[in-house]
Amino acid sequence: MRSSRASSSTRRSNFTGQDLDGKLPSSLWKLPHLKAINLERNFLSGPIPREWNLSKLEILSISANNIHGPIPPYLGQITTLKYLGMETNMLFGTIPSELGNLVNLEYLNLNANNLTGQFPLALTNLPKLTTLRISSNYFTGKMPEFGGWKQLQYLEMEASGFDGPIPSSLSSLNNLTEIRITDLNGQNSSNFPDLRNMTNLKKLMMRSCNLRGNIPTHINTFEKLVVLDLSFNKLQGELPNLDNLAHLSKMYFTSNLLSGEMPSWLISKQNNFRIDVSYNNFSSEPSDCRDNINQFQSSFGSKSNRMLNKCLVPCSKDHYSLHINCGGKPITIGDIKYEGDDGLVSPSNFVNVGTWGLSNTGDFWDYENKASDYIAATTNVSGLRINNSDFELYTTARVSPLSLTYYAYCLGNGNYTVKLHFAEIVLRQNRSYYSLGRRIFDVYVQGKLELKDFNIEKEANGVDKAVIRVVKQVVVSHNTLEIRLQWTGKGTRNIPKRGIYGSLISAISIDSDFKPPDKNKAKKIIIGVVSALCLLFIALGLLCLKCYIGRKESRDEVLKGLDLKTGIFTFKQIKVATDNFDAANKIGEGGFGSVYKGVLLDGTIIAVKQLSSKSNQGNREFINEIGMISALQHPNLVKLHGCCIEGKQLLLVYEYMENNSLANSLYGFEEGEVKLDWNTRQRICIGIARGLAFLHEDSAIKIVHRDIKATNILLDKDLTPKISDFGLARLNEEENTHISTRVAGTIGYMAPEYALWGHLTDKADVYSFGVLAMEIVAGKNNMRYRPSENFVCLLDWALFLQQKGDIMELVDPNLGSQFKKEEAKRMIKVALLCTNPSPSLRPTMSTVVSILEGRTTIPKLDMALSIDDPFMFTGLRGKVDQISQQTSKTSHSMATQSSNSSSWIDSASASSFSKSSLN
Repeated sequence: MRSSRASSSTRRSNFTGQDLDGKLPSSLWKLPHLKAINLERNFLSGPIPREWNLSKLEILSISANNIHGPIPPYLGQITTLKYLGMETNMLFGTIPSELGNLVNLEYLNLNANNLTGQFPLALTNLPKLTTLRISSNYFTGKMPEFGGWKQLQYLEMEASGFDGPIPSSLSSLNNLTEIRITDLNGQNSSNFPDLRNMTNLKKLMMRSCNLRGNIPTHINTFEKLVVLDLSFNKLQGELPNLDNLAHLSKMYFTSNLLSGEMPSWLISKQNNFRIDVSYNNFSSEPSDCRDNINQFQSSFGSKSNRMLNKCLVPCSKDHYSLHINCGGKPITIGDIKYEGDDGLVSPSNFVNVGTWGLSNTGDFWDYENKASDYIAATTNVSGLRINNSDFELYTTARVSPLSLTYYAYCLGNGNYTVKLHFAEIVLRQNRSYYSLGRRIFDVYVQGKLELKDFNIEKEANGVDKAVIRVVKQVVVSHNTLEIRLQWTGKGTRNIPKRGIYGSLISAISIDSDFKPPDKNKAKKIIIGVVSALCLLFIALGLLCLKCYIGRKESRDEVLKGLDLKTGIFTFKQIKVATDNFDAANKIGEGGFGSVYKGVLLDGTIIAVKQLSSKSNQGNREFINEIGMISALQHPNLVKLHGCCIEGKQLLLVYEYMENNSLANSLYGFEEGEVKLDWNTRQRICIGIARGLAFLHEDSAIKIVHRDIKATNILLDKDLTPKISDFGLARLNEEENTHISTRVAGTIGYMAPEYALWGHLTDKADVYSFGVLAMEIVAGKNNMRYRPSENFVCLLDWALFLQQKGDIMELVDPNLGSQFKKEEAKRMIKVALLCTNPSPSLRPTMSTVVSILEGRTTIPKLDMALSIDDPFMFTGLRGKVDQISQQTSKTSHSMATQSSNSSSWIDSASASSFSKSSLN
């Protein structure tokens, strides 16, 4: 009996999940007949002992331990090995090519280590290999060729670090039942691989693999297929009919370019499978709000339709804050009420919760999913090391294995601060395999990547500790804000048990950066704005009529009876604020008059634009600016605090801009001006684009600015750009294709169709923005820069360099090498696109924002111009000179004033620009 027991003990050593401590024991060499070593789920450390070179060993499993160091080459000498599992350790370095000697190896699992280098060619010919798992590592180079693994059934390469594309040799692996390839590096896209001979496939995952083209129809021959995940690719065209696959229960096509009508088989009420088609370009709107089909942003239609308009509760009013207890019940902490998020979700559905929604995508592979798995709850409430005041926020959390989007859709437009609350409440921090888990994921806010490879435990310096990440100045337009968490295959997936991984979030706080409007005054404000605009047009009409019949009138007559609804200041208040317009407080001089810095009694710093008593045109521009800007509110538009109208005194009171105009910093007009690094230039350019997109598309009244240039862009203390000077702006009613108006603006920034024929649309602003974007990247003034006598201006030179294929020569040499080449190239191409001579070929400003942020690819540039083209710069300049001469006798003074109304910072440049303006 003793002999039998001894013989058995020498064959197998199984100590799974015992939380054994210390180093791997080298003394196992004393058991020469040992066939299996299983030390999974412990806390063992140290290198793999050389003494383990046992001649009869078939199974070596040391997964989920704390083993450091490289994989020893001498493991390749144990040719009897059939099973080698080393998942979830701290192994580093390259895989030794000696492992290619393991001719009997059937199972190899190296998931979740820190392995680097290229995959050894010697391992691609293991003849008996049936399972290969090498996910979550840092390999380099191309994916290995698959031709030698004829017996392979399970292939797992999630976030392994390889470059794409997927090798064509994959098609030779006819015995595969499961493929999991994700997150390939590199920008090279490829067509969908040929898998037509893999008739045994049960699970197919090719996620974030840069796949393009159509989804092949041969997938509908995979009769055993259960799960299909093709998320985050560039797949196009229509979905093939997969309705005949009886076993297919889960399909994920999230974030592709799929188009056409939503297939009838997909939305049939008879189907019971889970399917996610969110973030695609289908032409049909979601037909209903089914729990088993996620159609969030699945169509290319209007903003509201993309957001599942039919599935949302209508917004009765704008909200200016939102607080969510992710995965938990409604709670109140202090004076903040957190809404509950304890509803159960499925692997593919969108849930509407009042003024916000939740889109969830993905299921936990290697694990039978339950709805409760998408909520994590701590089993150690007493161990939470968190401030008592918000303790309850961190007892639960929302978990997602792929993509989780929180979508607030009833917010008032403007800037917001977003706080993301995290605490690792699943993994542990003790001398146990529970402490070896690594949770890594990405976080996007409004489509921008804010947290890359975020690890809660690492950021909080431990588990059960709160860590809050704050994202400031989040711009909300269309009343919507999206927060998306995405797991990209990194980290561990077997701790505390197999199939537990993915992103995790405890709570979300969203608060406006501005004071919400008084609810009781909402109707009065609307009536006031409408009244002001009506009176504005009446006043302008009267002014034009009286000018036409040759009469002059005073400001008092023009402004008499005008019920302005901006803040009203007394002249006494302004005198006190500016020390009686002390010369020391003078910060600028424009065509309308002087600009002064002031401080109100409550400490608010202001800028006061004092209109000259000699400016007849000032009446009209004054009224226009108040009427326009008082109805607008956006973080990238200068804020008008109010005005003063007493006797002949006309004053506009603005927020104070600490860093003057963009022109001063960009062109260096004065010593000591702030110098703009590349990141700041990129941020400024996007901010200006957002402001214009708001004016053109998102504001209650659609406005064409008409005079976008560097002197009309002001910078606050944080160098946030603010569009100013609305004196020349015009309303653009949506039913009008264009506005016929007398030309007004600044040469060098005016669109050709506007300068030549007075044809005004929002595309005129797009052109001006293109010129300004070129100036931002080049650090030069469009009209002042002439590299040689062969070029008229900066834009002329840019077109020459574009034709030459050397546009990077445009980048400001003052930046040296301290700029991002791809961003600079993108900005230059956007500038050229915006300044296309044909307005129909210019993008909208919302498209410009999307391109600059890297969310939309740049259309092909078609800027070729013939030497006789009337839009060439020389021809345009001649036309503009003709217009100037014809109008100079009657409107020269008006033109000068129009040009110099640019901003209160324009003192150094006013004279140079005044000669090149039209009105």
